[in-house]
Amino acid sequence: MTATERTGPRLAEGRSGTSHAPNLSLARCLEYCNAERDGAGLGAFRALFGALLCFSVARFWAYGWIEELYLRPPFHFTYFGFGWVRPWPPLGMYAHFGVMALAAACLCIGLASRLSSFVFFLAFTYAELIEKASYLNHYYFVSLVTLLLATMPSGAELSFDAWLRRRRGQAPLRARAWCYALIRAQLTLLYLFAGFAKLNRDWLLAAEPLGTWLALHADAPLIGPLLGSRGAAYFASFAGAAFDLSIPFWLSWRRSRPWAYAIALVFHVGVWLLFPIGVFSWVMMASTTIFFDPSWPRRWLRTRATPPPLEAVSPSGRLGRAPLGLAGAYLVLQLVVPLRFVLYPGDVNWHEQGFRFAWRVMLVEKAGQVEFTVLTGADERRYVVYPRELLTPLQYKMMSTQPDMIQQFARHLQQTFQAQGHERVRVYAEAWASLNGRPRQRLIDPGVDLANEPWSLWPKRWILPLQNSS
Repeated sequence: MTATERTGPRLAEGRSGTSHAPNLSLARCLEYCNAERDGAGLGAFRALFGALLCFSVARFWAYGWIEELYLRPPFHFTYFGFGWVRPWPPLGMYAHFGVMALAAACLCIGLASRLSSFVFFLAFTYAELIEKASYLNHYYFVSLVTLLLATMPSGAELSFDAWLRRRRGQAPLRARAWCYALIRAQLTLLYLFAGFAKLNRDWLLAAEPLGTWLALHADAPLIGPLLGSRGAAYFASFAGAAFDLSIPFWLSWRRSRPWAYAIALVFHVGVWLLFPIGVFSWVMMASTTIFFDPSWPRRWLRTRATPPPLEAVSPSGRLGRAPLGLAGAYLVLQLVVPLRFVLYPGDVNWHEQGFRFAWRVMLVEKAGQVEFTVLTGADERRYVVYPRELLTPLQYKMMSTQPDMIQQFARHLQQTFQAQGHERVRVYAEAWASLNGRPRQRLIDPGVDLANEPWSLWPKRWILPLQNSS
């Protein structure tokens, strides 16, 4: 036997194994993703999330935020690429929120679960795209979760949909493993990015901005002096980073899950009591139930899980290769978008390029002040514009510390002056800001005509670097 004859079969076997290995891995992945799970946990997640959405929409009505955020401002800070998004006329805007309320209620009770989730996603996301000044991390999270729920049978259990299917004699739906895995992955990424973002000098070595925020409670009864101490600020800073970086893993482990969830409740309630972050804490407390065993609501409701025989189960919710690829692409996108800040030089908490949609939670205490100088014509006629007089308090507060919004308003001023017949309009900003207790410093190069700078996602050379950043 020759050497070639001896090695030939082995080489052929190696080629065969290599060619079939990806198919085998894909088959195993699909088998895991399509494994049946009790839909009660997913149904409880949907119901709790829908209830919070109902409450949030009701708050918008009760506090007059529809008028304040969307109808009163004559100018809106829109997102790059979404300048076409505009508020409806007053009646239409209230009708828009009425649709959101109806969709949230239907999602809560599980009526047309996928459709109601998708309708809420569209309506809510459209409303948030109208005004950049109102951006909050949990608003972004709501958009993502409602989009995910629109792709899965969250109404398989604990829903009006399930009741209707039983009444009609239709095959019941079953949740799949991928439904739980996808939402858990989204939550894990949120916590991990929030935790890694806290591993910086301000948070760990200066205990800021928590030191500033906790000091505001120094006059509280009994615990005020403790909250106002630097020791409490350092403890809270390190504990917050440790919590974010570890809680998804403790919740994923069955033995530690009860204690981890108890800690999560204490943590999020404490944050809600101390800091004005709206319903974010409640959203997280409801959302982390997705880490529980899928049958947990049955134990709470003292009912038994009686899964139907396999032949009686609707095939709805099964993933094929293409949907699995889309799910993978979605998760890759959720990894890439929060990391885009590395493409911009400098401190992201200062220049805020790549700051949004990156789960950078509770990292910044910034105060700013800005006014604009407009030069027109060949004779450089000079006008000073005080934006505080033209914007709502929220818009001015957010714009004064965010360079992209400063440039956006400069472009708006240019368009306004051009509409009045002025030519060769140039707009300059006198902008100062302070970050996490530092002395205030210039944020924008005052010699740059912002109105005629490119409006793009490329690094902005006219943002001045943060001094004393190390």
